[in-house]
Amino acid sequence: MNQFRFFVAGIMAATCSFGSVNAQSQKPNVIYIYADDLGYGDLGAYGATRIKTPNTDRLAQEGLRFTNAHTTSGTCTPSRYGLLTGEYPWRKKGTGVLPGDANLIIPIDKATLPAVFRKAGYKTGVVGKWHLGLGEQGEKINWNQPIKKGPDAVGFDYSFIFPATGDRVPTVFLENLVVVGLEASDPIEVSYQEKIGNEPTGKENPELLKLNASPDHGHNNTIVNGIGRIGFMTGGKKARWADEEIGHVFTDKALAFIEDNRQNPFFLYFSLNDVHVPRMPSTEFKGKSGLGLRGDAILQLDWTVGKVLDKLKELGIEKNTIVIFTSDNGPVLDDGYDDGAVTQLNGHNPRGPLRGGKGSAFEAGTRVPFLVRWPGIVKPGTVTDALVCQLDLLASFAGFFKQKLQPHDAPDSEDLFAAFTGKSRSGRQILVEQGGVIAIIKDGWKYIEPSSRPKTQKNGNENGRDPDPQLYNLLEDLGEQKNLATQHPERVKELAALLEKIRIQGQSTSRRSD
Repeated sequence: MNQFRFFVAGIMAATCSFGSVNAQSQKPNVIYIYADDLGYGDLGAYGATRIKTPNTDRLAQEGLRFTNAHTTSGTCTPSRYGLLTGEYPWRKKGTGVLPGDANLIIPIDKATLPAVFRKAGYKTGVVGKWHLGLGEQGEKINWNQPIKKGPDAVGFDYSFIFPATGDRVPTVFLENLVVVGLEASDPIEVSYQEKIGNEPTGKENPELLKLNASPDHGHNNTIVNGIGRIGFMTGGKKARWADEEIGHVFTDKALAFIEDNRQNPFFLYFSLNDVHVPRMPSTEFKGKSGLGLRGDAILQLDWTVGKVLDKLKELGIEKNTIVIFTSDNGPVLDDGYDDGAVTQLNGHNPRGPLRGGKGSAFEAGTRVPFLVRWPGIVKPGTVTDALVCQLDLLASFAGFFKQKLQPHDAPDSEDLFAAFTGKSRSGRQILVEQGGVIAIIKDGWKYIEPSSRPKTQKNGNENGRDPDPQLYNLLEDLGEQKNLATQHPERVKELAALLEKIRIQGQSTSRRSD
């Protein structure tokens, strides 16, 4: 008991880094729940009134709610890359939104978030969406045998994933890099270049669809479970998922991982499918939100969070478990399927007070819900406006475990323990955001680089592009309505130069090997 009191007292007194905690006395479990395409305004804790999210709201009530937390990017693959590597994804070629047959893009010779935990003696697992590539660079993936390289190569002991997104083939689960339920007599083949086999497609057989798709989003290739996908697939008939089961399957696997590792410290990266398209939640949630299938998927997401919290309580480990909940990027409504997301909003505003959305350099692209619960450490009901980014978790936990990062590791990750636990309202001073164009924030001022490319995406979201420089004072204009670039040319020049410096240097931290 005295040892536990000393541990808690050490944490409460810490103000600068995880390194000031006696990490060896008791290592907390860590569960990182990553929603997909959830907006800043989609939860009750962030102002939503047209939908009920009691379990995520509970996290806010029992923990810390951030109002200025960000992904690195406005889309999924790059934001996930940034989370796991601590590096701005725009620094590396090939980190855009990946097809389902892409090769692994995470370096295996550098520190990663799961590798930090594994080095500290944790059991590490990933359950859910992956979308960071699989297999050796330059080699075509053979789905009919164990895949050579994936989550295991970057620090995960266990994995139960699907390769990319729900709207991309192959529509199968992989457990420890082996396709679940695959029959040798029905091998899988995948192509993103041309049609293969003779299976029905959304383009050729629209009468077979149970969820209509817009032709310009690419969801008109191979039909699986009555839904057209991006890419072509043959084989693996019995291995293919039904969309309605994905939420339950991932939740069951996550809960099993928690239970199996309850006696030892564990790190679980729980990467949800909700609320990404195609939105086809379990039947128990369909029609329950009154906001179309997107709203129903939010209900399923919230249910999932509740199942995790209940499991921790049941096992008696909730007090020694950090739960972090956030999203990989901002919201999108029309993302290629006719699912009621636009027509059944009924007054709900997924972006809240922000401008833009998924894929945007405006705030709704990267500013996302971010909740942290750590009973006995994080004061319940705390709200903070500290500027933090998901890529900062790597350096923060490395600091907690007193692990020294090499100069080439996590070049943009900052140790923000005090901010992540609500002990300080000071976070980052500078953040680079990636949307339709690159932006930089410093001291509440945001500069968006000029771009002559189109200002809107095919999903209708503003992407933040403009042929003229943009400058916003986020402290006074969170909705980014007043471009102050012409009134403050000296600040535009300062921020443009700072952004270029960060690009050229190849890192934004001052970490050294000593």
